[in-house]
Order: sequence, then structure tokens, then C-alpha cells
Amino acid sequence: MTKAAVTCMALFLALPALAAPALVVTPPPGVNLRWDNCYLDGGAINKTFACDTNAGTERLVMSFVLPADMASVSGQEIRATIVAASPTLPNWWLFKNVGTCRQTSLAYSSALPPGSVNCVDWSGGTEAGGIGAYSVGFNGQPNSARVTIAEAVPVTGLETLFAGQEYFACSLLINHAKTVGTGACTGCDQPVCLVIESLNVTTPVLASNVYLAGGANGPGSEFARWQGALETSHAFSCTVMSGCTHDFSCVPAVTPTRSSTWGAVKSLYR
Repeated sequence: MTKAAVTCMALFLALPALAAPALVVTPPPGVNLRWDNCYLDGGAINKTFACDTNAGTERLVMSFVLPADMASVSGQEIRATIVAASPTLPNWWLFKNVGTCRQTSLAYSSALPPGSVNCVDWSGGTEAGGIGAYSVGFNGQPNSARVTIAEAVPVTGLETLFAGQEYFACSLLINHAKTVGTGACTGCDQPVCLVIESLNVTTPVLASNVYLAGGANGPGSEFARWQGALETSHAFSCTVMSGCTHDFSCVPAVTPTRSSTWGAVKSLYR
């Protein structure tokens, strides 16, 4: 087992309260998902890529807002789901697992996005973490995948966090490898919807954990879109025992007609 794998496993074992959070919080506050930057730093909801190069990387930024001040924060467990507008998850989105088309093209980053102003790193840069699992076909849906992330600080580095502040949790880095040329993976141009299902803010005391779900900045701020995708028929529910579920369909965004207002067009890409 590699040193990185041992570290990631140790992080999961060090967070005893992941399976049974003590509190479910519905929005607001909650979580945000945006491209390039945190929500309050102008992160984009939609990312359009011409799929014409193997160079470069996209940054998917995860952040959260607490409902009340919280002491002795030790880490987080984050669950995010990817749903394609196609019947199956495109090869371009098959990561991590052995034998997948772009096995090494998804990575975890704890580095605060460049140019961050309003968003604060929850740990001051001391957290360590990683992607624990990338499960394709989540809930029996062949066009989906679930990403599970864990991160934590040392016992000596517990943090006090404050209500109302947008905190940076982590980023997922998606590179452009195998987009074009020999060995290219198909499906880069396919619309995809992404959502943070939940973020469990942990402490050494189980009863003090806070389970966040839903948009911190209103319904929809927990979603991001790829290639103009659009989530529809969205239903959201949470229970303490089973966590939160975002039940939705992902479709290509309808091209606005000439009669559409400019405000309606902008709302698709806020």
C-alpha cells in the first residue's frame, strides 16, 4: 500500500462521526459548488470547454457556511455526485478506478484558489485529505458517480469556525489528459451536472458534529454544470440516519429563444 493510500485510510479512521452526524441543517446555510473560485469570490456555475486540447486543468471548488459558531473542528467528509445528461457516464468522466479511461485525471487539492478574497480556508492550510472513493453507477444509475472526500487536521490543530463566513473546504482538479488524439476518451463535450450531496463538519465529540446540505446561498448554489447542463425535477430531502439525497435529472440546457430576457439567459450561468 502506498504512503498516500495509508494517509487517506488514516484520515477516514480518524473521523469517527462520519456515519452518524448529530445534526442535519437545511439551507441556508449549507454548501456551495462552483468552478474556479468560491461562490462569494465569483465562482462560475457553468464551465464550457472546447475539448480541443490535452493541456490544462479545471478547478471545481467546494465551500460551506455554518449556522452557528463551532469550536474544535477537526475535519470534514464530503459526498459529491456527478450525473450526465447521457444514458451512461461518458468515458471522459471515468476516473480513479483501475482500468478506467482517465484514471489519473481527477485529484484533490487543499490549496485555496488563487485570488480568494471573501472565502477563507477553514484550517488555515493545515488540513490533509484525499479522495476516498469514486463510485460509478451510484444508486444503480449508470450515468452517475459519487465522489467521497475526507480531510482532517492534527489533534493539536483543531479550529474554531464562525457562522456566516464562507469557508473553503477543498477543490477537485480535473485535467484535460486524453481529450484529443490517440487514446482519447470520448464524452468531454457531453453536458454533466455536479452537486455536493452533503458535508459533515466533524469534531472529536460526535454530538457536536454539524451535517450541512443544500445551497448555502440559496437553492442551486450546491450545483455546478459542465457544457451547459441543467438540473431539473430537483427534490431534496434529509434524515439524520441516512443523510441527504438530491433526486434530479440532468439535461442539456435549452438554447434560449429570441424572446428570452437577458436576465433569464444570465441566470443559467451565474
